[in-house]
Amino acid sequence: MIEALFFMTGLGFLCAFVLTIASKVFYVYEDPRIAEVENCMAGANCGGCGYTGCSAAAGAVVKGKAAPNVCIVGGAESAVSIASVMGMDPGSSEAIISLNTCEGGDRAEDKFQYMGVNSCRALDNLYGGKRVCSIGCLGLGDCVKACGFDAVKIGENGYPVVDEIKCVGCGACEKVCPKNIIHIKTMSERLLTINEEDAALAPCAQTCPAQINIPKYISQIKSGDYEGAVNTIRERNPLLLACGRVCPHPCEDECRRAIEDEAVSINQLKRFVADYEMNSGKRFPISCAPDTGKKVAVIGGGPAGLSCAYFLRRVGHSVTIYDMMPKLGGMIRYGIPEYRLPKEVLQWEIDGILNLGVEAKMNTKLGEDYTIESLREEGFEAIFLGHGAWKDYALRIEGEDLKGCFTGIDFLTRFAVNQQGDRDETVPTGNKCVVIGGGNTAIDCVRTLVRLGAEEVNLVYRRTRKEMPANEVEIVAAEHEGIKFTFLAAPERVIGDENGHVKGLEYLKMELGEPDDSGRRRPVPIEGSETVMEIDMLVTAIGQGPDSSFTEKEEEFLKELQITRWSTIDQVDEDTLQSHVPYIFTGGDAATGASLVVEAIGGGRRAARSINMYISGEEVTPAPKSLFKRHIPGTIFDAVDGIVRSKRVEMPELPVDERIKCFDEADLVIQESEAKTESSRCLNCCRICYNKDAAA
Repeated sequence: MIEALFFMTGLGFLCAFVLTIASKVFYVYEDPRIAEVENCMAGANCGGCGYTGCSAAAGAVVKGKAAPNVCIVGGAESAVSIASVMGMDPGSSEAIISLNTCEGGDRAEDKFQYMGVNSCRALDNLYGGKRVCSIGCLGLGDCVKACGFDAVKIGENGYPVVDEIKCVGCGACEKVCPKNIIHIKTMSERLLTINEEDAALAPCAQTCPAQINIPKYISQIKSGDYEGAVNTIRERNPLLLACGRVCPHPCEDECRRAIEDEAVSINQLKRFVADYEMNSGKRFPISCAPDTGKKVAVIGGGPAGLSCAYFLRRVGHSVTIYDMMPKLGGMIRYGIPEYRLPKEVLQWEIDGILNLGVEAKMNTKLGEDYTIESLREEGFEAIFLGHGAWKDYALRIEGEDLKGCFTGIDFLTRFAVNQQGDRDETVPTGNKCVVIGGGNTAIDCVRTLVRLGAEEVNLVYRRTRKEMPANEVEIVAAEHEGIKFTFLAAPERVIGDENGHVKGLEYLKMELGEPDDSGRRRPVPIEGSETVMEIDMLVTAIGQGPDSSFTEKEEEFLKELQITRWSTIDQVDEDTLQSHVPYIFTGGDAATGASLVVEAIGGGRRAARSINMYISGEEVTPAPKSLFKRHIPGTIFDAVDGIVRSKRVEMPELPVDERIKCFDEADLVIQESEAKTESSRCLNCCRICYNKDAAA
């Protein structure tokens, strides 16, 4: 018995010794942060994150294989807590939401009929599916079956509808969709998404320089969801009040309804819903991603700079705008008259951008008050050049510098500065005034002169009315306001009196010859046709370009930055808007020369996308299939079946005899009932399908 006791005791000591050695040899260390991270999660062990339970997901976070927002049930609060444990940037904690881009559904025509097939993926494998549309929703609900949170359903029109409240962004729907039309994206990803050629886009949305989802916001107006419509526009355009007033709406040129009827009044609907928010007494909330700690300088507070700053701030970056003028707005403040865009309206919109946390430094000029080098020394990781096109082109004729002679932008800016009380810039107005030019600036000048009390205002243009690049509605308004037009007239010299003041304009009569590079017929002078027009004020508005004088003062520092003969930034990637100096980006008139406000807004957003990539350490690349200034093949039709003609809503205006005596807004907003009627005219097009019920 004693021997057995000693044996068992010895055996126990031997086992303890072996286990002690084994514990040292086979010891597995578990990072204590795993338990902390796991405690921050929802504890559902649902597997929606792609890992086998919360413990595995926590381990992936600690190993750097998963982001703080890995827990799809816990949401943003969980992500911020996990980021705090890990000492990570909580900027990656944005909520991920599923988004369906196809709204064609059952209205897309079938080319095949398959019996017994109940899976989108199976259907797609059979000749690409049943629909005529190559990318359209197949409607069998693989996404619905894959969703474990009851957040996706097939709506009454045959396409997936996502419940954003229930959606946790697990990505199951995206993984099973064979047509790549349902995506999970963070807010930042949605804001900076570029239209691509394989996307579900209507012709109007393909054409819009700002890439707004036009059918979606019109549909929201139709249903009375005005806040939703504003948010849809604001995902692409932060200046919807300004655009609703001054945009020449190129989108309407490709409206399918216009093929058989009048185009939907897209811009008036944008104006309606933008004004609705402004007049509602509150601002609709605008969310921003958590701060990233990255700093970006935006030079120029015009539409391109404001747009770039807005999108960068919304994705979490710190932005400072530098502008040489007393107030932000650039050309839309100082170059567009009050009767077209009231300064109070513009300021309300700009305040909404500044309220996001964007800083502005006014009355500061690049090359004088600061330099690119000084900005870099202050810690700005990227710089956006959006300095606009403020430099008027000269006629280069004798006498154009006489007293009483002005250039277009200079005239409009001096008047706007004086009108706003920024400083005394009184511009004496003549009685017999002539404006030379055929663009929007020239029209703004003549209509301003009428309101300033000029007795006679004449616009002189070297081509015919048909070739005028100004917006048609602006030309018509000028005609109604009594402006005279002298076409096919090329200025030869300006004649002065004994006091050096302008008293006459000599011009040659012209006739149209062969088309030039722009496609317009070239004006050819008629010999011996010199004519003198009696005037006492002349405004030259023949175009403008950027002022690139700052590069001369920083020649050594910016030696890689090339300037074209039009004073635009050269060698800039057209898609990414990145210059040859990697941290310098550009957009708007500084990159393109004088162009549309909506073009500048689109450029600001594209630049923001590239800047975000650059300061995040990613390679700056264009969207793989960018649709920039192109249309998707097969989506532009020659005919649209089933259209029953219906009258387009007319834009209300101040009566001519009232508006020419003041600077009150001339074009007014449509009523809510008219907006509902007009939105019902929209066919809610997608790539090739459209709502035939709306056509009738």
